Amino acid sequence: MASSSSSSSSGTASPCGACRFLRRKCTHDCIFAPYFGSEQGPAKFAAIHKVFGASNVSKLLLQIPPHDRPEAVATIAYEAQARIQDPVYGCVAHIFTLQQQVAFLQAQLMEAKAHLAQNSMISHNNIENIFDSAQIMMNMQENTKQKGVFFPSLS
Repeated sequence: MASSSSSSSSGTASPCGACRFLRRKCTHDCIFAPYFGSEQGPAKFAAIHKVFGASNVSKLLLQIPPHDRPEAVATIAYEAQARIQDPVYGCVAHIFTLQQQVAFLQAQLMEAKAHLAQNSMISHNNIENIFDSAQIMMNMQENTKQKGVFFPSLS
């Protein structure tokens, strides 16, 4: 009778995605249930099972503390998808591509900083030149006032 009540309580709930994919009964202590829902779980678990195997993943999850398991499952799922897309390199190909992008963007950033520094230096020199020109003009005006020299207007 106890077994019928436990089977009726687990029978009313739908099996997790992993158990649905494996076509087995999902128990209340199923290691996969919290991470593979009944709707999207089968497709997600299919790649994991194909690459790593259900038994290996369950053994791995049992060795990981429960609070770290959600991240572990996400990582395993990502690696499984990457291995299906690229059987040789898996997610290492993604990492390599991202490293290349970082290197390219760092080079662009250095180039932009150099360009900005050059423009800043030019602007600083232009300001100094303008200041020097203004100072010369003021000195000339002072000298002409003292000497009484008048310049004809151009208009």
